[in-house]
Amino acid sequence: MTEITPELASRIIRDVEYALVEDIGSGDITARLVPDDQRARAVVQVRDDAVLCGSPWFEEVFTQLSKDIRVRWNAADGDLIKAGSVVCELEGPARPLLTGERTALNFLQTLSASATATRAFSIAIENTGATILDTRKTLPGLRLAQKYAVKTGGGMNHRKGLYDAILIKENHILSCGSISNAVKSALKQNENVPIVVEVENLDEAREAIEAGANQLLLDNFDPEMLAEAVALRNQIDTNIKLEASGGISLDSVQGIAEAGVDYISVGTLTKDIRAIDLSMRFEML
Repeated sequence: MTEITPELASRIIRDVEYALVEDIGSGDITARLVPDDQRARAVVQVRDDAVLCGSPWFEEVFTQLSKDIRVRWNAADGDLIKAGSVVCELEGPARPLLTGERTALNFLQTLSASATATRAFSIAIENTGATILDTRKTLPGLRLAQKYAVKTGGGMNHRKGLYDAILIKENHILSCGSISNAVKSALKQNENVPIVVEVENLDEAREAIEAGANQLLLDNFDPEMLAEAVALRNQIDTNIKLEASGGISLDSVQGIAEAGVDYISVGTLTKDIRAIDLSMRFEML
């Protein structure tokens, strides 16, 4: 299971708080139809083959609603779950179980979707030496959650945000006058963070390497261009990391990896996902 850092643990609590406020508002007026002392059991069943992810968020929903709800898991985050299987079982007061159902499933279906997509991309490039990366193209408010899901699916996280790496893109280069000027300015900041430069051709790649960039983002390079960029990097400085990006699909990712790049960033892992089909079935006690 992917590590839950103190930062992430704090974020899980806040994610769930915000989601419950959004859904419950002034109160769950439908759950009030259920007797206050009614108890229930429930099972969560999956209708798709998937990589399970999001159990800490799922559990936190019910923790915040009632200390009397127990959750028993039949799988852990990162496990492959087969369509038709029961993912977990719950028991406790019926009202908070009903109130939390949709919010808990929303987290589980969304994060399992990102983990499942990442697993598919990771399997496609096995034994190539390349690693799948995520991007900042995440759902608003769920940045750390989706990055957790990518790691759970076998990928690796790119920068968390604008504060932990410098990524020099086209508009930054235009503002600074050149790639060399932009990298020089970044080096002067001395933030002890990676300096990544997005390049669109081999001339820009050479300029970025010679300017002192730590990593190049090779934007929309075809496999032949990627191989040329790898050869150029190997000729100048083998410590420079190369990342392929732009329009990468499951059909194309293996050929891109075989060109010899270190990383492949895929925005679809977090922005174009299809939620995993999950349902919660109840039994009143």
